[in-house]
Amino acid sequence: MLRTAGHAASLRASPLRGVSVKKLLFWPYQVYAWLIFLPFAAVITFISGWLTVLAAVLVNPHFASRWVASNWARVLAWATPVWVSVEGGEHAQRQRSYVVVSNHSSQYDILALYGFLALDLKWVMKQELRKLPGVGIGCEKAGHIFVDRNHPEAAKQVISDALARLGEGIGILFFPEGTRSLDGRLQTFKKGAFRTAIDTGLPVLPVSVIGAHEVLPAKTLKLFPGRIRLVVHPPIESAGADVNELMRRSREAVASALPAEQRPA
Repeated sequence: MLRTAGHAASLRASPLRGVSVKKLLFWPYQVYAWLIFLPFAAVITFISGWLTVLAAVLVNPHFASRWVASNWARVLAWATPVWVSVEGGEHAQRQRSYVVVSNHSSQYDILALYGFLALDLKWVMKQELRKLPGVGIGCEKAGHIFVDRNHPEAAKQVISDALARLGEGIGILFFPEGTRSLDGRLQTFKKGAFRTAIDTGLPVLPVSVIGAHEVLPAKTLKLFPGRIRLVVHPPIESAGADVNELMRRSREAVASALPAEQRPA
């Protein structure tokens, strides 16, 4: 009886030991992060940007995106290191196109989605990101979509033109919260992604990203290795849908897989 109680106490204490290990290793890891990982990430990002341009010109944007850019994300995840698992991957069918919506609380959301979700993802990005050396032109040649958020009608036309140019089998990626969540809790969704889904007739594919906030919280430099789970939910058809109802159902799907402390209050 005493042994059983002691064993139970040990199990209850194990999360505390995990916290202690992270506290113990956090600062030694920062030496690796600043002296090795971050310089490596900067170099590999610059090189990958120009390799993407070359691959898009010599082969096609699909090859550039799925071969060069997705491997860029995988290499950075490996070097961090971050372990990424995918649940419900069968819902993302390669022969269909989707509007992909996900929660967003870390830069590592991008690495996990782009590197490990089996779709040719095209981000909807702020026009200002086009100016980043290497990255901007690489994203443009890979087919990512730059929009001016101050002109929503023009942005709508840019997305429609991109769909016509890129064809089938892509995922247009939106972070409908509009910005990264500082505490990891799911924020209110904006309507842009869901209007795009209705206008284009594409289904919405909700994806929950779990664990990225612990790897790198938004607007901090507190990088630390960890595990990230992608949970891909069944697609939600947009044909004949009301934008508010489509947004509500998508947000509920994303929230359903998040830890309790990250779900909406």
